[in-house]
Amino acid sequence: MDPLADAPALREALDGFVVHLRDERGLSAHSVRAYAGDAADLLAHASRRGARTPADLDLRLLRSWLAGLQARGLARTTLARRASAARALTAWCARRGLADADAGALLASPKPHRTLPGVLRQEQAGAVLDAAGERAQRAAGAHDPAAAALALRDRAVLELLYATGVRVGELCGLDLGDVDDARRLVRVVGKGDKERAVPLGVPALAALDAWRARGRPVLEGPRSGAALLLGRRGGRLDQRAAREVVHRAVRSVPGAPDLAPHGLRHSAATHLLEGGADLRTVQELLGHATLTTTQVYTHVTAERLRSTYARAHPRA
Repeated sequence: MDPLADAPALREALDGFVVHLRDERGLSAHSVRAYAGDAADLLAHASRRGARTPADLDLRLLRSWLAGLQARGLARTTLARRASAARALTAWCARRGLADADAGALLASPKPHRTLPGVLRQEQAGAVLDAAGERAQRAAGAHDPAAAALALRDRAVLELLYATGVRVGELCGLDLGDVDDARRLVRVVGKGDKERAVPLGVPALAALDAWRARGRPVLEGPRSGAALLLGRRGGRLDQRAAREVVHRAVRSVPGAPDLAPHGLRHSAATHLLEGGADLRTVQELLGHATLTTTQVYTHVTAERLRSTYARAHPRA
């Protein structure tokens, strides 16, 4: 049963909000689903409290919704995300004239605990990539073209993720034409369809060359299109398959933490800062909308400094 069946104006507002997120803000399908789910839950709560139009949403109602979620034991990060969705919804309603005021403008939410992202040490990252290169060499001598092609692809995936710090969705979305070999750049389409150019290191470009020359033609098929990276059946590489490539590769290195593709992104950013890159440059490379998001990596490097000090200094 539709919880908004008795409040068609709220249902209409929800549908309009989803269109706004998808078509005007250009959010990813995942983000749209998350915001839409949170907004639907809020409006269902409002409907149960007697609200019938967006104008009925007020700060007290929003707070009661968050209090109920908190009583159910939701994590602070989840509460913060839901409060953000509520603020986005009420702001949109106010802009559209569906409400006289933005009820969520004063809505506070618990600040999420910011956990430091897991990263590889530089020598661990090197070991992961070296092992991938060795697997590609072994596969090439095994006289199994498909296995050799997949090994070349896996090496390219790992090198690209670490060299560029791109998100796994950005990686899987790359096309052949996005690589500028002459300038060693790759064109990346990030969140909100924003484009950026990211440099490629020599090892990453070498892995990419090997994949394009000797791996991709083996897997290429009718479903390949212009996709740069392919799955074993010839279609565009799936994000789940890319994640498995990373997990499998990192697990092969003794002592390395089990990381997903985002862990390689964190590692790349951390190692750039440790190597002397400035925060603004790292922000541009990662495609962060604000510098605040990038600043978490300064916490990572500071944590490493303390850890190294504690191990190495005789009077730590």
